[in-house]
Amino acid sequence: MTLSPDDDFAAAEFALGTLEPSERATFAARRRREPELDAAIRAWEARLSPLAEATPPIAPPSDFLSAIEARIRAAAPPPAADGVAALQRRLSRWRAAAIGATGIAAALAIGFIAREATRTNAPTEFVAILQKSADSPAFVASINLATGELSVRPVAAPPQAGKSYELWIIEPKLGAPRSLGVIDAASVTRGARLAAFDRAVVEDATYAVTVEPEGGSPDGKPSGPPVFVGKLVPVEP
Repeated sequence: MTLSPDDDFAAAEFALGTLEPSERATFAARRRREPELDAAIRAWEARLSPLAEATPPIAPPSDFLSAIEARIRAAAPPPAADGVAALQRRLSRWRAAAIGATGIAAALAIGFIAREATRTNAPTEFVAILQKSADSPAFVASINLATGELSVRPVAAPPQAGKSYELWIIEPKLGAPRSLGVIDAASVTRGARLAAFDRAVVEDATYAVTVEPEGGSPDGKPSGPPVFVGKLVPVEP
């Protein structure tokens, strides 16, 4: 059985001692019957122990406790004797929390990084809004990087009598702009022209639309400046 990312992150919290008491009890019971979970906890303890050794104790400001006490006295009437004892216990916990906050925050950051590192599924669906400005979208390009499939949907691109719109991919690694074909201002245009490009190039590129002679550029180069441009953004699952 492979440990889930959530269980691995919880194992880090167990090693840190930041789980709620009920969660910690449940986790302690699980580790006794789940060797893989127990191994994950031990691994996190081994990873985090150098952090505890390398991080020097951080003392709170000298007036930290007195400032809290002063604020409490100003906000409430004098407590009874048993209330004073309870308050002192609470202030002790606050002081301990202040001392350990920096180390815990750093260790939790390690846990978050490790948790995200287990997410192996990179996005494959991307879209680019091809436009002149933020309030004038003309086309929406949808790209599936797993298949290289490309489709372009018109939004508000005006027809060009006797002319054609052509889509280009522009990225320094490619040199000159590369044509991705003529696109229709009236209906969805589909193609599969991106499989030959490196994924990083496809993700980082700028996508541009030019107005060309009918049927597309005659020499494989843009005959004028782009009229609509856009960059890819991932589609959240």
